[in-house]
Amino acid sequence: MSTALATIICLIGIAGLFFLDRGEKPRISRALVLPAVWMFLNTTHPLSFWLGMSPAPGVGMAQAYLDGSPFDRNVSIFLQLAALIVLLKSTSVGPILRRNPLLLMYYSFCLLSILWSDFPFVTFKRWIKALGDVEMVLIIVADSQPFAALRCILTRLGFFLFPLSILFIRYYPDIGRRPTNSGTMEPVGIAQQKNELGIMCMIYGVFFLWMLLSVYCDRMHPGRWRRMLAFGTIIAMSTYLLSQCNSTTSIVGFAASAGVLWLAGRPSVRPTLVQLAVLAVLGVSVTALFFDPGGGMVQSLGKDPTLTGRRDIWNMVLGMHTNPLIGAGFESFWLGSRLQFMLNALVNLPINEAHNGWIEVYLNLGWTGVCFIALLVVTGYKRIISHIRRDPEKKACLFLGFLICALFYSFSEAGFRFGTSSWFFLLLIIIGAGQTASLADNRGPGRRGPGGIASEGEPEYAMQVASLPSGWASEMN
Repeated sequence: MSTALATIICLIGIAGLFFLDRGEKPRISRALVLPAVWMFLNTTHPLSFWLGMSPAPGVGMAQAYLDGSPFDRNVSIFLQLAALIVLLKSTSVGPILRRNPLLLMYYSFCLLSILWSDFPFVTFKRWIKALGDVEMVLIIVADSQPFAALRCILTRLGFFLFPLSILFIRYYPDIGRRPTNSGTMEPVGIAQQKNELGIMCMIYGVFFLWMLLSVYCDRMHPGRWRRMLAFGTIIAMSTYLLSQCNSTTSIVGFAASAGVLWLAGRPSVRPTLVQLAVLAVLGVSVTALFFDPGGGMVQSLGKDPTLTGRRDIWNMVLGMHTNPLIGAGFESFWLGSRLQFMLNALVNLPINEAHNGWIEVYLNLGWTGVCFIALLVVTGYKRIISHIRRDPEKKACLFLGFLICALFYSFSEAGFRFGTSSWFFLLLIIIGAGQTASLADNRGPGRRGPGGIASEGEPEYAMQVASLPSGWASEMN
C-alpha cells in the first residue's frame, strides 16, 4: 500500500472513530484546548519537531540539555500565560489549592533548591515550566464539569494518537521509528521513544478499558454498541502497539492496572480486597526489580536481568554522591560536568535521566524530595480508596488504574519528572480525587439524589457544592 493511500485510510479511520462516538455531549469550557495541547506535546514531540525546525548546528548534547529550544520555551510560556489568565477568572482554584498543602510545599521546596543548585537560573526556568502541569490540571478540575472535561480530552487525544502511531510506524519510519544503540530500528509511533509510547498505551489503554466497561454495564446508554466498538478499537490498537514496542514494564503495568481496575469496579468487591490486589502487584514488581539479585523473576518475563543496563546506570549515578538530604537541586543533576561524565562513561549514549523515578528524585532533591513524592502518592491513594468506599458505581477505580500505571512506569523511567504523562496524571489523581473526597467527607446525613447529587434533604451538602467544582462530584458519583 502506498504512503498516500495509507494516510487517507488513517484519516478516514480517525473520522470513523469520532462518528462512532457521536451523540449529545455536555457543554465544557473552550479553555480545555490548553491542557489538550499541553498533553499532546508532552506525549509526542515538541512543536519545533512537527514544524521541521532542526536544532542549531554545532551544539553539543550537554549544551542542548542546558539551553533547551527557545522556540519551544516560548510556546510553553504562551500556553502557561493563557492558562494563568483562565485560572485567575475561576473562583474554584483557591479552595482547590488550599486542599492540597502538601503539593504546595513540594513545589516550594523545589523552588528553594535554587539556593544550592549549580545552575540556579536553569533550575528557576525549569521550575516555572513545571508549574505548567499544575496549571493544566487545575483547568480540568476547576471546570464546571471536570470529569466530562477529562473524558472529552482523553477520548479525542486517543482517537488521534493511536491511529497516527500505527501509521507512522508502518509508513513514516523517519518519524515512527528510531535507531537503537545496536543499529536496529525501534518503533516509537507518535512518541519520542518506545518507553514513552509504552506509557501512552498504558494510560490511554486503561482509560478506554474503563470507558468500555462503563458503557457495557449501562444498558440504557445511547449508542452503546457503536461506542463500545470505538473504545474497543483503541484498546486493540493499544495492545498492538505494546507488542510492537516490546516494553515489558508497560505490558506488565497495563495488565496489572487493567486487572485492578476491573476488580475495583465489581459491585460486590470490598475496598480491602482492592487494596490487597494493589499491594500484591506493586510488591511483586518491587521484589523483582530490587530484591532479586539473580534477576530470575525479570528473566521469566523475557527481560534482560540487568534491565537493559538500568542497574548499571543506577549504580553509576548513586556513586556520584550528591547531597543525600537535599540533592543537586530541582532538575539540576543532568547538567554540566555530571551529564558529561555520564555521556563519557556510556560512550556518548543519549542519556538524561536515571531510568527510575525514585532515584531521579533522590538525585535532584535528596531524601527530602523522595519523602515528598511518597507522601503525595499515599495521599492520592488514600483519596481514591476513600471515594471508592462511598461510590456505588466505583468510577474512582479509573484513578486507581492511572496511579498504578504511573508507579509502574516510575520503576524503569523518570516518571516523577515534570513534562511527562505519568507526572501529569499523578497530579490529576492527587488534585482531582481530593475534590471528590472532600465532598464525600462533608456530606450530611440526608438522602442522596440521583447520580449522587444532593437532594432537598441535604442543605449542608448543597452549600458545599456551591463552593466547589460540583460537576466533578456529580459525575464521579
